[in-house]
Amino acid sequence: MNYTLLIDGEAVTTERHLDVINPATAQPFAQAPAASAADLDRAVAAARRSFPAWRATPHAERREALVRAAQVLGEHAETLALLLTQENGRPLRFAKEEILGAAFWMTELAKIELPVDITEDSPTRRIEVHHEPLGVVCALVPWNFPILLASWKISHALLTGNTIVLKPSPFTPLTTLKLGALLRDVFPKGVLNILCGDDDLGPLMTAHPGFAKVTFTGSTATGRRIMASAASDLKRITLELGGNDPAIVLPDVDLDTVAQQLFFGAFVNSGQVCVAAKRIYIHDDIYEALRERLHALARTLKVGDGTDPDTVFGPVQNLPQFRRVQQLMDEARQRGLRLLQGGAVPDQGYFLPLTLVDNPPDDERVVTEEAFGPIVPLLRFNQVDDVVARANNSPYGLSSSVWSKDLGLARSIAQRLEAGTVQINQILQSTPATPLGGKKQSGFGAENGRDGLLEFTSTKAYFIPKS
Repeated sequence: MNYTLLIDGEAVTTERHLDVINPATAQPFAQAPAASAADLDRAVAAARRSFPAWRATPHAERREALVRAAQVLGEHAETLALLLTQENGRPLRFAKEEILGAAFWMTELAKIELPVDITEDSPTRRIEVHHEPLGVVCALVPWNFPILLASWKISHALLTGNTIVLKPSPFTPLTTLKLGALLRDVFPKGVLNILCGDDDLGPLMTAHPGFAKVTFTGSTATGRRIMASAASDLKRITLELGGNDPAIVLPDVDLDTVAQQLFFGAFVNSGQVCVAAKRIYIHDDIYEALRERLHALARTLKVGDGTDPDTVFGPVQNLPQFRRVQQLMDEARQRGLRLLQGGAVPDQGYFLPLTLVDNPPDDERVVTEEAFGPIVPLLRFNQVDDVVARANNSPYGLSSSVWSKDLGLARSIAQRLEAGTVQINQILQSTPATPLGGKKQSGFGAENGRDGLLEFTSTKAYFIPKS
């Protein structure tokens, strides 16, 4: 299949192309177009031309367009899911869940209304604060959930009256390009543009003077570079960055239930989830019992090619990330840490065994760094004050979870955790109506909910006399 960029409502071919690797085979299976600086200029110009008319389009019509886009996603879920499995590695049934989840998110976000705040309504005047679109949005999407996160950025930008130029990761461009082809006739020309390129394209986009806002999901290191780039002309930015999310397990939990929930909360998508449990603190009284249950799950569940219906966990998505996680495992082993690993994994492709690290010191890299792969440290604790301090001893503050039958105690712990989201007796929960954002070096701003939509607007106050 030939993949094309989407610029000004047209399918655009390029002279250069990128190989796209199937992480289950470590071999290229398709090529994606590589946009040039001229393609970027053309896309931004198209988005700027279309902005006044799209901004003036009634909110109800913008909502209807998003709902139609969601319907298109649902109608093509099978085709898109197979393509996503090929380029991302995720098992097919979970890839389909992402496509349908993206459709759900677009539909639900479209229901949210922007407020008009009345700050004064006196006999002499009325003051209204409106929230108006910014202009053209630069959206940069990572490789771990390319369609779901693209749907968030498209929905936020377009519902609020902005236009958008979106770039998927060069590791997972194809499903997004296919989505662009499917949506060509859903939005007016120039409202939605999709470019693909190598690592040089992102910096060109974030520095481009035609953008009013940058929205990025990805690593903290890249987030810092985007901040610096956007500072030249004071672009608005939303950054959802890294996390090293703690889970705290108190001794009164039901071990079998919590083992299942936490295991999938840590290893879903082979650990490549920003809000996955990445450090699991277990009370001394239940440490061995919960550790053995988690290890049993690692030995039982299949790691393999996502097209195999028996596969539960796929490969690490790309070679650089594979090498980084492999290095963490090798270093932990060399330093004498005890690794509790799952069963054998395929020799071909970017596969690593599901790995638990048995109570490493808090200053080991496997504890202090976000692995973003199938390796998770288990850490003992005795006292609540101690574990809260250890959980907070991180430059990140994205998400966290607390596990206990004592909801009062769990909530008191949750209030002390430095994270944008804290979940009690659950994990990996999110809703379109609930803002997601981080503290510290996990970024700033929010996505989802009214707060997320307002990130794509500026306030404008109207002072209106009554006589």
